[in-house]
Amino acid sequence: MADEKRILFVTTSHDRLGDTGKATGFHLEELTHPFYALKDAGHTVDIASVAGGEAPIDPGSRKPDGENAESAERFLKDDTAMAAIRQTVKIADVNPDSYDAIYLPGGHGTMWDMPDNETLARLIGAFHQAGKPVAAVCHGPAGLVGAVDGEGRPIVRGRTVNSFTDAEEKAVELQEVVPFLLESRLRELGATFEGGDSFSSHAVRDGNLITGQNPMSLEALSAYLLEALREAPVRRAA
Repeated sequence: MADEKRILFVTTSHDRLGDTGKATGFHLEELTHPFYALKDAGHTVDIASVAGGEAPIDPGSRKPDGENAESAERFLKDDTAMAAIRQTVKIADVNPDSYDAIYLPGGHGTMWDMPDNETLARLIGAFHQAGKPVAAVCHGPAGLVGAVDGEGRPIVRGRTVNSFTDAEEKAVELQEVVPFLLESRLRELGATFEGGDSFSSHAVRDGNLITGQNPMSLEALSAYLLEALREAPVRRAA
């Protein structure tokens, strides 16, 4: 397709929920819904992770076969897609010039290995400075925390964003487990935080920056990302 674009998904590699002994990782539907929204629109999606190799699926986001969301069921039965999860590219090996947009699915694992990761910060900064869409949902915006613009300012400063809210974190009783509250940190970085009602759909697009609040926001976030891709020129290395 003449308008086909290539999108990089970056997942967490962290699989432990703090000191609880419980498993975590990336949220399955937060990856699969945008994955197929983009693929079905004719785009290419590659999956990378912080450390490379197999990306951990948060077991809390994976239900028994036949009980998952439609996109998750489709993904779990897609041998090529599942192979991509088992063999993700390490972000240190990614060339941002090869992609037209970047997307960060959530899952609590992001709260540990994304905020202070300098490689991820540089990668997201490169997309941002090139004017390419940067999207994240739920806890995925934890990956935006360390990203800065060409002048060293947080890319979220002065921008309208959203994420899993402090109220939602408290509702799931993990406010004392996560390293910090994501909404509060984004506000501290100078973002204008626009949250919706807890556990309801809410997504925000501020130029090339697209953020969604929770899994209920995936349809709205995917629509914003597709919209941004239609507006953006292809900026990809041959």
